[in-house]
Amino acid sequence: MNSGRCPIHCGKHHKYTRRNFIRQSAGLLAAPALLAGCSSSARGPMKTQKPILAAGPASKYKSKIKAAFVRRKEDYGMLWPGAVYDGHAARKMYTEKMTCTAKQLGIEFDLRSDPIFSLAEAQNWIATAEEEKVDGLFLVVLDRQKHAWPTAQKVAASSIPSIIYSPLGTSFTTNTVHLAETPGCLVYSTNNFSQAAFGMKMIDAAAKMRRTRCVVIKGAKRYDAPLADLGITLRHVPATTFIEQYNNTPETPEILAMADDYIRRARRQTGAARSDVINGVKSYYVAGKILEAEQADAITMDCLGALGGIDVSLPCIAWSRMNDDGIPAVCEADYGAVAAQIITQYLFDKPGFQQDPVADTADDTIIGAHCSRPTALNGFATKPEPFDLMHHHGARDAVPRTIWKVGQRITSFDVFPGGDPAFGATASKEKRSSVIISAGTVVENIDVPPSGGCVVSVKVKFDGSQEILTFPGFHQIFFYGNHKDQLRDFCQLCNLEARVV
Repeated sequence: MNSGRCPIHCGKHHKYTRRNFIRQSAGLLAAPALLAGCSSSARGPMKTQKPILAAGPASKYKSKIKAAFVRRKEDYGMLWPGAVYDGHAARKMYTEKMTCTAKQLGIEFDLRSDPIFSLAEAQNWIATAEEEKVDGLFLVVLDRQKHAWPTAQKVAASSIPSIIYSPLGTSFTTNTVHLAETPGCLVYSTNNFSQAAFGMKMIDAAAKMRRTRCVVIKGAKRYDAPLADLGITLRHVPATTFIEQYNNTPETPEILAMADDYIRRARRQTGAARSDVINGVKSYYVAGKILEAEQADAITMDCLGALGGIDVSLPCIAWSRMNDDGIPAVCEADYGAVAAQIITQYLFDKPGFQQDPVADTADDTIIGAHCSRPTALNGFATKPEPFDLMHHHGARDAVPRTIWKVGQRITSFDVFPGGDPAFGATASKEKRSSVIISAGTVVENIDVPPSGGCVVSVKVKFDGSQEILTFPGFHQIFFYGNHKDQLRDFCQLCNLEARVV
């Protein structure tokens, strides 16, 4: 059995933020501690005097989880988990782990004072949670007998996203088989509480996703629209909003200092002049003002359509920096990429790279190519990866070309709001959003030129047997770490249809 130590260190001097959660809980993702020793701000990007922050409903929301234990009232005796199992000690230990995780996540956590001792108590508990419209249920099963697993089945059948945690000895596969693929519910059968702790983070991320407001800078009309079944609100504002704000923004000392900081930290500078970098940083401040004015959590723009034919800097540096700051920023007003970037950042506290997939048939790899890539690939507020400053493939503006670690494991994540026809009639009929997930390994950073296309290009060898010339999706999000299992679980929790390729 696990020790009583919380999987996320709970110390009064370790205040939680969404950005440092993964740094304190690498075990939650079963991944190496990539961020150890990388917290010194002196080695990272210069801190602006007034950093841009998310200002929308998601940034202000505090998610709510109701939790309970379930077991018999009498002693265990001969029946599993048996007299050898110390249920009182287990309850104490898992109470500490749950409350510690909730504190680190900054969520409202309501743990029932007594275990659920009957099916009637279970029904009342679930009904109360549904009336209160909590964001998640968390049930710890400390028994295999009587009402324990019928209670788990009722939790799974509720309208609330739920985590069922079954420490070893409290279930057979005959108990878990009927719940394993239930939409809106995840079952973790293990003594390793880190899986269940990350389940709590999934509930929190899903709750924030459903309250996210994303500014869409596009066209000439202003209106709000939902993004399929994801809960994200798309707030469309006219493209002239950005253009007018840009033209009225002076080159302030903050803008000049940030531009010079980029130039200082770049490995090399090719094509892009200091003025190009200054103009790109100006776009960052303009986007921040729009984000604040619209009280939004994320931003996207029809960049080429709005700015491609005029002398206003494309937001390549702006989007790179905002993603480094933990603000989902997406190119080309691509709504699927908006959802994928939001989910990636909310779940894993690291930015993703939106890219155009290019097949290389010589070695069966996919090259992700675009002109805006974050630098804090290991996680927010960490030491950035090395980068060059270059011109956009249109020989204008400034682009940070971040260098990915060769050998680094990555995940590719694509979201199809409202469903992807490739999933067949079921997806289109139910209007369920669908996702495609892949995991692979970085093999090379492609130089452009001599190759053509976007100057930011990373080559990846994916694990699956998918034919690369028909690799599915477009504008997929690439990000550090193999997180395909966590993403697949998140899709089940949110009733999204997932496919791993």
